[in-house]
Amino acid sequence: MRYELFISLRYLRAKRREGFISLITIIATVGVLLGVMTLNIVLSVMTGFEEDLRNRILGFNPHIVVTSLSGALGNYQQAVEKTRQVPGVVAAAPFIYGQVMVSSRQSVSGVLVRGLDPAQASAVVDIATHLKEGSLAGLGQPQTVVTQDGDEARSSTLTGVIIGQALARQLGLLVGDPINVVSPLNSTPGPLGITPKVKRFVVTGIFDSGMYNYDEGLMLMSLADAQSFFGLNERVTGIEARVEDVYDVQPVARRLENLLGFPYKARDWTEINRNIFAALALEKIVYFIVLLLIVLVAAFNIVATLIMVVMEKRKDIAVLKSMGAASQSIKRIFIYKGAIIGSIGTFLGTILGYIGCWLLDRYHFIELPPDVFYTPTLPVKIYLSNFLIVGAASIVICLLATIYPARKAAQLPPVEVLRYE
Repeated sequence: MRYELFISLRYLRAKRREGFISLITIIATVGVLLGVMTLNIVLSVMTGFEEDLRNRILGFNPHIVVTSLSGALGNYQQAVEKTRQVPGVVAAAPFIYGQVMVSSRQSVSGVLVRGLDPAQASAVVDIATHLKEGSLAGLGQPQTVVTQDGDEARSSTLTGVIIGQALARQLGLLVGDPINVVSPLNSTPGPLGITPKVKRFVVTGIFDSGMYNYDEGLMLMSLADAQSFFGLNERVTGIEARVEDVYDVQPVARRLENLLGFPYKARDWTEINRNIFAALALEKIVYFIVLLLIVLVAAFNIVATLIMVVMEKRKDIAVLKSMGAASQSIKRIFIYKGAIIGSIGTFLGTILGYIGCWLLDRYHFIELPPDVFYTPTLPVKIYLSNFLIVGAASIVICLLATIYPARKAAQLPPVEVLRYE
């Protein structure tokens, strides 16, 4: 063991008359501990939010959306086949988007219609796993619905649609209930003026996507019904595709654009949801910087502790210098002391941070409102890289805090110190 490290360890064990210095050392260590622990827990929670949101978005949305700059796609079958041939693409299917108003006996709401081919829908987006009631087989299939009009029962044949559970709650609908779909854009002139297009459907399924906005504002319709309702004939809005590796989606989208050529435009999920994930990444960076200030405050305590030790040990420093100790050796003594304080606080903070993350993930102490957040509890994702980054940042800050006191100790003139001893 180097004698500098041995002396720094001895200085950690203060004498009885130096109890105040020992208390400040403990406070500095606890400050580093709390800063590292808090930072690890917050980063794990923010990473959990980011991954949970990404999984929910990818679980109910295609990885790549192909549209045309010229509008709706006419001969889309050929484009779908080309899309399936691109390396990395697992499945592809046409889709239609359109905004409508839906109504029931209880309420009215504006929703986004997503028209899809029932035979190919589950290949791109696994909708069946999100269904809470009903089945995907009823989508677009004619169903006989009996409604009560006063004392008279009326029977009608309607095709099926699937709605979100929040929308079903808002409209007071169950599986088998009729729903009115109104499209103001597809209006027809009549004797009393412009009449919006209205068509009745029957609810054959209710899904739970895990995201309140989707459950409240999305309705699934068969591709044929959507084409007929929006007057698209044999055209579609675009093509949706699923890739093998969601983190390698950007090169696949570029290959797809090159294959299809102009006027096709391929947008991947990172581009479509860029604002959301950019905001989450920015929040994570801001939280990291703000909470790192806790470690910085603890580092000032380390500075104060080392300065007081230097003032208390002036005679010892002078004796060591008179015995031949170099200034660099004196500097190392106090750097080692600060590094030990920072290392102990960082190590304990990392351990307690991991325990805190495990407890949050295991017992779900904190519940979140489902209409505000996408998850009912705090999501926690523990990654070794996050803990290593926090630990390295903490150690660096603590080492930087030792530079000034160590330099002052090395500059003490032994003659001036020992003259009056």
